This record gives sequence, structure tokens and C-alpha cells, in this order.
Amino acid sequence: MSETTQTIFSKIIRREIPADIVYEDDLALAFKDINSQAPVHILVIPKKPIPRLADAESGDDVLLGHLLLTAKRVAEQQGIAESGYRVVINTGPDGGQSVYHLHLHILGGRQMVWPAG
Repeated sequence: MSETTQTIFSKIIRREIPADIVYEDDLALAFKDINSQAPVHILVIPKKPIPRLADAESGDDVLLGHLLLTAKRVAEQQGIAESGYRVVINTGPDGGQSVYHLHLHILGGRQMVWPAG
């Protein structure tokens, strides 16, 4: 297996590691972040292993759109859609990416500040 398929997120997809899953479909999985930075902190990941946003290709356009729509659905499900929330994608070391499997952070349940840091 490649290094990409050995991330903690790929192990969550394969159910080798437990996670508090809040949403799943054929393309994506959403679960609570164990290192929560807000009252609501959910990660949305594609089931297809893409290491970084910078590695996405033109053929991934439908999947990338699906991830954003999944973030919207999860925010509604979590009761933060009306008050607002933040969606963050960290890419590469300077972007703060720590797991090299593309993922979206949904943060909500409190006022977000800017700049983010």
C-alpha cells in the first residue's frame, strides 16, 4: 500500500480505528475531531485518498464540490448553519496540514475571529 493509504484517516475509513462518525456516503465521511478547536469541530474527508488540496486534479472537481456540499449538510445537522461556521482546508506544512489525506475542518458553535492565525 502507498503511504497515502496508511494515514489515520484511511484507517478510520476502513474502520480500523474508531471515530465518532456523524455522516457517511459513498464519497465522503465526516467525524468529530478528537482535538476540537471549537464547540463543533467536524472533519470531512473524501474516501478517495488525495494527500493535499494541491494534489487534486481536474477529474476531482465533482468530488471537491461534493465535499463542500457535505460540509453544508453536516453544519445543518449539527445546528450551526444559521449562526455560521468556518470551513478550513490546511495544505502543506506552512498551511498547518498534519495528516496528508485531504480534509475539511468545519468549526462552529462560537464566534470565529480573523485573522485565523
